[in-house]
Amino acid sequence: MKQPGTILILDDEEDILFSLKMLLKPVFARVFAAQNPEHLPRLVQQYEPDVLLLDLNFHKGDSSGKIGLEWLQKIKELRPQMQVVIITAHGEVEMVVHAMKLGATDFIEKPWRNEKLLATVKSALNLALLKQEVQHLSAENKQILAQLDGKGGEFLGESPVMKEVFKTIEKVAKTDANVLVTGENGTGKELTARELHRQSTRGGKIFVNVDLGAISESLFESELFGYVKGAFTDAKEDHIGKFEAANGGTLFLDEIGNLSLNLQAKLLAVLQSRKVVRVGSTKEIPVDFRLICATNSDLKTMVAEKTFRQDLLYRINTIEISMPPLRERVGDIRLIAKHYLDIYSKKYRKSGLGFEKETQEKLEKYPWHGNVRELRHAIERAVIMTESAKLQPGDFLLQSDGNKAVFSPDNMNLEEIERSLVQKAIEIHQGNISKAAESLGLTRAALYRRLEKFGL
Repeated sequence: MKQPGTILILDDEEDILFSLKMLLKPVFARVFAAQNPEHLPRLVQQYEPDVLLLDLNFHKGDSSGKIGLEWLQKIKELRPQMQVVIITAHGEVEMVVHAMKLGATDFIEKPWRNEKLLATVKSALNLALLKQEVQHLSAENKQILAQLDGKGGEFLGESPVMKEVFKTIEKVAKTDANVLVTGENGTGKELTARELHRQSTRGGKIFVNVDLGAISESLFESELFGYVKGAFTDAKEDHIGKFEAANGGTLFLDEIGNLSLNLQAKLLAVLQSRKVVRVGSTKEIPVDFRLICATNSDLKTMVAEKTFRQDLLYRINTIEISMPPLRERVGDIRLIAKHYLDIYSKKYRKSGLGFEKETQEKLEKYPWHGNVRELRHAIERAVIMTESAKLQPGDFLLQSDGNKAVFSPDNMNLEEIERSLVQKAIEIHQGNISKAAESLGLTRAALYRRLEKFGL
């Protein structure tokens, strides 16, 4: 079996090129050759070689190595992860030393011994592949660290509807079936995705969370597909996209209903081929991830309105899990409230806090349009503001009927008023972030920040 990897040979002598190709082609998966160094940038971009065999002299009578050294320096800037093996005449020690300082990995003397040459190229290729693996692990580690703060809390619930959700998760988790999680904002869609991942055969691998509502159309490809150095002005180095980072693990695409038709087509192409091409590259990279998507939009209605692709919907919802709103699982409110009370009591060093009976009744009667996220925020605020050993009904500034913002001389807190307006906009537009943001005069990203801030 041939060793995976791409080798590019650059030498002005046809006999040398022919000999090296005959020697290397039976051993390595892809071997290319060229004579003109001026074509090197194009060839490197086209073939993305792991190892370059580079001659230093390209004109008869020239033994200075100047041309080869200049190209070595240029090409290492263009593709720094590529390993360069110098082809040199016997005795050119000073030139070899200079090449090594400029970034060459090793050298081969003419005439060469086949066994030594193959060993040198294999060693360079192994180094290239090792560096690529290190780069991938580094990117994966960044993904993990970036999400440590966003893991959320425990997945809680004892109500009949939540027991059904847990039962479905248990059935589906061990498969690699694509899952679509639906439900209102704050119902725990991300927690559902994380629980599916935890119980799956990929549970020990990475979980990559992508908020599609917060990624602009112009950044979609570079964020999800990645890019190579020089692909655009700010591309200072190669960047692994979310698809690659999730390789072997789970990819969670939140708010998939916010994707434009153009981006839906690009996503569908990846899901069908399971291959990605980084921006600025032509090399296809195979990816293997378990896909979980989430939305608060009615995708079937969007399909009927031709704003969401039917073939993409079929692809992402092999199994659909619908998360119930908190008002439909009132029996879980005390359990969840106690959970967050324990968390925030420790966080703000107010040990021994509890709930008055009237407070628990008030929490159970409130409709919680922001669901668990709103409840969590309300408890955190109450813990901060309370001056008693038990949380009182008055510690919770809840809207009187769940819909109208309360504007009165007794409630002129700007933060509470802003929160009420944001919540009402979300309700009026039935969870459509784009329309709600437009009605509030905000960008979508700014609205997402406020939703997070207010726990909605």
